Amino acid sequence: MLIKHQVLERIADGTVTLAFRRWKCPTVKTGGQLRTAVGILAIDEVAVIHVDEITAEAAQKAGYSSCSELLHTLNKNEEGTLYRIKFHFAGQDPREVLREQVNLTDDEFDKVHQTLTQLDLKSQDGSWTMTILRLIKQHPGLRATELAALVHLDTQVLKVKVRKLKSIGLTVSIARGGYQLSPRGCEMLDRLDST
Repeated sequence: MLIKHQVLERIADGTVTLAFRRWKCPTVKTGGQLRTAVGILAIDEVAVIHVDEITAEAAQKAGYSSCSELLHTLNKNEEGTLYRIKFHFAGQDPREVLREQVNLTDDEFDKVHQTLTQLDLKSQDGSWTMTILRLIKQHPGLRATELAALVHLDTQVLKVKVRKLKSIGLTVSIARGGYQLSPRGCEMLDRLDST
């Protein structure tokens, strides 16, 4: 579910708690979560509704000044079923907190190292975590297509690998599509290379 940045800011402060979308198939589900640029949204309810059920109050809770403004936006895409999505801001993305963690204890270091080892062991391509971490360190900001070419991987395969590293707080996606190591990723790589 795509959400404009100015709406995300209003979600973070609790002003916006609803969204309306026309979908052939919903992209979120009740009880799920959605990662956004401002943090995590908890999806409280996804319900099929009829356009007549949209009230002025609901339009305002969705960030619109009126029903007509919301309907104008919805009518740009007349295909699909109309859904009302209720949500609330659930806090900062835990990956953001992780990636800023430095001065890891020996236990924290061992846990991340064990996770990297497991990623390598489960991979059909063999060990890859250290290669990708070093590559990103050597080429900060380089886009996925260029990084993939350097290690002879399909771009989508590389992106999946980097997402796995990002999920444990070691990498950061940057605005123009590239990657860099997080402070935590730099510390992990430095400590692993020194052992």
